[in-house]
Amino acid sequence: MLFTFLSQVDSDPFRAFVTLATFALAVLVALTFHEFNHALVATRLGDPTARRLGRLSLHPRDHMDPVGTAMIFLAGFGWAKPVPVNPAYLQPGERPGMAAVALAGPLSNVVVAALFSIPVRMGVVTTPFLGFNRFVWQLEDIPGYVIGSMVFWNLLVASFNLIPLAPLDGFKVALGILPRDMATGFARLERYGPGILMMVIMFDLLLPGPGILTNVIQPILNTLSAVVLGRQLM
Repeated sequence: MLFTFLSQVDSDPFRAFVTLATFALAVLVALTFHEFNHALVATRLGDPTARRLGRLSLHPRDHMDPVGTAMIFLAGFGWAKPVPVNPAYLQPGERPGMAAVALAGPLSNVVVAALFSIPVRMGVVTTPFLGFNRFVWQLEDIPGYVIGSMVFWNLLVASFNLIPLAPLDGFKVALGILPRDMATGFARLERYGPGILMMVIMFDLLLPGPGILTNVIQPILNTLSAVVLGRQLM
């Protein structure tokens, strides 16, 4: 992301600033609401851990990881601080409770995207800026660019986290909805998840063309965008 911003600075500093500021705002909103809702649902289900540690908050500083945030701006991929959860406190039981807590993050991003899509669907704002685009338009197009970016990045964060691969939320959601015998076998893959995810990301960064993650995320993103916007993004 940073290199995209820097390539625009020389030719158009103002539009480069709009690009970076909008990206930063959209990512901060997406990750803050994502982690806050993990904490909120865990608290509602009986686990006081997140509240005690100050994670039941809508302030970005309580959720942003310094290294993960830097990686977002440098490589376009990063992370926030995971919300600590003690499954023993969760009232429905460990598996369904953890599935509910995990699902709360991506679901909150879909809700945020849906709220920002209201002026688009009502025709109040006409925005072609749904996707990863540098801002190259006119001053009056900034509201549409901001709204489009909010919709896109929230849906992208939701789609990425719904992949059923540890340590992503989709893995815990899958453990919660699978039959117990299947979930037990699936849980054994958790230790390999982070390594597999990092390998896939590295391949996607190094190899040209659409990567593995793009092919995995695209159907999820298209489904969510069809629900939120009434049309597909990709």
